[in-house]
Amino acid sequence: MKISDNGILRCGEMMAYYDISGCYILRPNAMKIWNIMRTYFDAVLEKAEVDENYFPLFVSASVLEKEKDHVQGFAPEVAWVTKAGESDLNVPIAIRPTSETVIYPYFSKWIKRHRDLPLKLNQWNNVVRWESREFLWQEGHTAHATEEEADKEVLEVLDHYRHLYEEYLLVPVVKGMKSENEKFAGARYTTSVEKAFVLAHEIMTHGDDKGLMNPPKVAPIQVIVIPVPFKDADTKEISKAFSAVKDALREAGIRAKEDLSDNYSPKWKYSHWEMKGVPLRIEIGPRDLAKDQVRTVRRDNGVKADVPRGGLVEHTWDEFVEALGQKKLILAPWCDEEEVEMDVKRRTKDEVGAAKSLCSPFDQPEIPEGRDSMFCFRKAC
Repeated sequence: MKISDNGILRCGEMMAYYDISGCYILRPNAMKIWNIMRTYFDAVLEKAEVDENYFPLFVSASVLEKEKDHVQGFAPEVAWVTKAGESDLNVPIAIRPTSETVIYPYFSKWIKRHRDLPLKLNQWNNVVRWESREFLWQEGHTAHATEEEADKEVLEVLDHYRHLYEEYLLVPVVKGMKSENEKFAGARYTTSVEKAFVLAHEIMTHGDDKGLMNPPKVAPIQVIVIPVPFKDADTKEISKAFSAVKDALREAGIRAKEDLSDNYSPKWKYSHWEMKGVPLRIEIGPRDLAKDQVRTVRRDNGVKADVPRGGLVEHTWDEFVEALGQKKLILAPWCDEEEVEMDVKRRTKDEVGAAKSLCSPFDQPEIPEGRDSMFCFRKAC
């Protein structure tokens, strides 16, 4: 059975229709992906010394009129508030289609001397454009002493966007410059990463006839653990085993969940979690219990593998932290990604003091083919 993109979003519990045409409810699965992306980008902005702020949703008509060239491109999409209760407003108020006209008048008030530069601000907010209604986004606004500094900032942030799409959403993009006709209204020039301007591209790129296929880094649930009881099976021991597996995965920093529902068959559960796009399924039945193993099933290619329970998480987070507490040097496989390194620092800060990477040794054991990082789902290098 083929499922449409909207059907995938609804069946995967990512969104729901609203009673206003063009408006949608973002359900927890969608918001978890959004927040994972936001957490990554907040760390990038913190390192770049960009401060967070928030400007109001409403824009006065007089402010919009000051930037006619800029607003002209948005004029057909601007939504206006004309009444308060039963009373007409003397002056209509616009709902922001973007925030340049709101923010930059205040830049002129805050920047009084050369040492006030650069001024770099970011905000996470919603905007309203009547063609696409309301949507969430991130927007950064900066001011620099020279054009060269501003151009450099543009390209650095553009590469962060590329990294987010390609490394987190696994969506290939092309960085480039917009034409004069396509550039942002009122801009001198516009750069972009094409094929990745909404969250839906992840769904369109990775979804299949079974439903969603979430990339591991942004998957709200990375691993689903499902018991497979048979008649006369020791359900108590199976329950104990899969709870231990789930706990071990969570302690290792993996977003794992168990499906305890007893009114559906295992096959129904498999289909259900495949539709939701969970990257990895772990099954535990009587045979697995007898062999002290679990069966793993990948969502992307359906490959099954039997893995010893003790080796499912080879290096547990507790062992890692314990070794750090003993002031030991630790040789561990990882993906050499900056955001993963920052996440390890954050997670260890309160326990043993922020861990930091020292170096990648020139001489080290050969990494087995397909070996994953101990800190994430990415391939170790």
